[in-house]
Amino acid sequence: MANRIPFSQLVRGSAWRSEAEGWVADAVGGLGARITGVTQPRVRPWSTQLVVETTRGRFWFKANCAASAFEPQLQSVLAGLAPGDVDQPVAIDAERGWMLTADRGATLPESREPTPDDWVAVVRAWAGLQHLVASDRDELLAAGLPDCGPETVPTRFDDLLGRLTTLPAGHPSHLDGSGATRLARARYLVEDAAATLADGPFPVTLQHGDLHPWNVFLVDGSLRIFDFGDTQWAHPLESLMVPRAVVEAAGRIPWEPIQTAFLKTWELPVEAGAMVELLRAAQVTHAVNRASSWWDALAEATDAERDDWGEAPARHLARVVEGQT
Repeated sequence: MANRIPFSQLVRGSAWRSEAEGWVADAVGGLGARITGVTQPRVRPWSTQLVVETTRGRFWFKANCAASAFEPQLQSVLAGLAPGDVDQPVAIDAERGWMLTADRGATLPESREPTPDDWVAVVRAWAGLQHLVASDRDELLAAGLPDCGPETVPTRFDDLLGRLTTLPAGHPSHLDGSGATRLARARYLVEDAAATLADGPFPVTLQHGDLHPWNVFLVDGSLRIFDFGDTQWAHPLESLMVPRAVVEAAGRIPWEPIQTAFLKTWELPVEAGAMVELLRAAQVTHAVNRASSWWDALAEATDAERDDWGEAPARHLARVVEGQT
């Protein structure tokens, strides 16, 4: 990886842009359209988008870094399994991590300020999709989806802890002696959390990784979820952690009805006390899996980008011991 051109530099280059636009031109040409304009509104260390204007309307091109290159194939598989919940891409190049999708207009928050009912609808829709694909593990993993099930988490924790403690002292995710020691002593929390979830009633399934209304389109009155670059095969309750953090940070919408709607969609007979333990365990495994996602996403970052985002792996891993004395 050391000799590889950072992703954001690669996708800003004229050679890459020409290649990508040629691929898009072929894809829209198959629909009887031609390109009339292309802009690149955003570049991140993990992905970039091109807005493609054509004689048959707008399309979106997305390219992912190596860690998220599975997204186009995954979205295609999900669209086949749940066509009412996930849009089928117009075209994909699974090897290069490229995807072209039709424009779906504004995201839900761009249409209106998300209400409590909107948040309930988003997590309910996601829980429904999780339930639907829980038996499709082999097909989803074959699409490249990372396997981050509870039984894999302790090993991932060990790997991340080792990586972060050996980073140079000036790296934003470097763990110093006290931070590393605290996390190492808390390894039993990870083992206990993984065992609690593995023994619980929920099956391992799709975990979005970044679930919120900004990753949802409103299409003909129904919700279409997108942006699967952070998705993992993991415990379903981990999907509640990002929306809860967003809702609680905003402080305008009560969280409990949203969580209740999510759990009711699963229709599992779990006592309240047991659910508290499961949610606490999911917080721990999510901390490890989220840290791992960030670590992988920054593998092709520039030094400046690591300065901006590089603290994320250590910050998320530290959540393993949040609330612990």
